[in-house]
Amino acid sequence: MKKIIYGLVFLSTVLPACNSKDEKTADKPKDKYEQTKETLEETEKKNPKRFLSVDGHDRKNLLRQTVIKGTIANSAKVASYKDVDVELSFYSKTGALLEKDHEVVYETIAPGSKADFKTKFYAPRGTDSVVLKILGAKSE
Repeated sequence: MKKIIYGLVFLSTVLPACNSKDEKTADKPKDKYEQTKETLEETEKKNPKRFLSVDGHDRKNLLRQTVIKGTIANSAKVASYKDVDVELSFYSKTGALLEKDHEVVYETIAPGSKADFKTKFYAPRGTDSVVLKILGAKSE
């Protein structure tokens, strides 16, 4: 009878210890995924210029203004961006920089989506082309 009691006491202390280790290892992949996801989000929020791109074209209107239409694309997987600062550089036919301006696009751009914008400027004389560049953005 004593052997049975000792055996039950031994099993009651050993079995719960085995189960707790299995639960901890089962949670590790989930925790690792969450940690990786948080790291990705932090990286995307710290580097908006890395995940945002701008493309556009320009034309002249009847008032001799330069009309610039563009699209901002967000290639981030988790982070959304807003208030994107776009630099507009006006160049001559010879490639000389004539002027730089800034335009802030006040839209929220979700991960994997695009936002269109349109702006008008009186470009300097002799402007042949306009180059668009992302300077920064605020992350949500």
